[in-house]
Amino acid sequence: MPRSPGRPRSEQSRVAVLRATSELLREVGLRAMTTEEISARSGVSKATIYKWWSNKFEVAVEAFLDEMMAEAPDPDTGSAHEDFRRVVRGLAHFFVGESGSIFAQLVGEGQTDQLVQAELRRHLVAPRRDLMRTMWDRGVARGELRSEIDRDCALDMLIGPMLYRLLLGHATLDEYCADSVVDAAMVGFTTSR
Repeated sequence: MPRSPGRPRSEQSRVAVLRATSELLREVGLRAMTTEEISARSGVSKATIYKWWSNKFEVAVEAFLDEMMAEAPDPDTGSAHEDFRRVVRGLAHFFVGESGSIFAQLVGEGQTDQLVQAELRRHLVAPRRDLMRTMWDRGVARGELRSEIDRDCALDMLIGPMLYRLLLGHATLDEYCADSVVDAAMVGFTTSR
């Protein structure tokens, strides 16, 4: 997040604000959480919070991303089908947990706040898509996947149904769903049909 010029942030205060924000996101949610509550819980003044972040949504994005920065592991099993199965199962697991609910709230906020959308895309979505692009390219190089298929459209077909279920809540998100999505997509993606 861009910071205003002047004294650098105190790392201790930054951590306190992000921890308080994470707790409030889980307890009351993004919309109900206030900067006053973040200030009271963290012990950092509202003026200082506003000096470092322009609004509570920026604080929430940074708090969420701070927790989510663990790299998604590359399964590299030797099979594109198995690699995608593992990654989409991991996505389902993430979406059904506490973080999935917060992610859904931030995605919703990103529809009207371009900064929230850009931060989520840059720090959470892009690294995972890069991993999946690598997996796709390996599958093409091994002759498992059809090279003429648009890679990004293919990845959307794998991720989209999971995100749709998260955001609309119309059906379950579990390993069976993840496996079904991957199995169905692979029918069209693979070279041996």
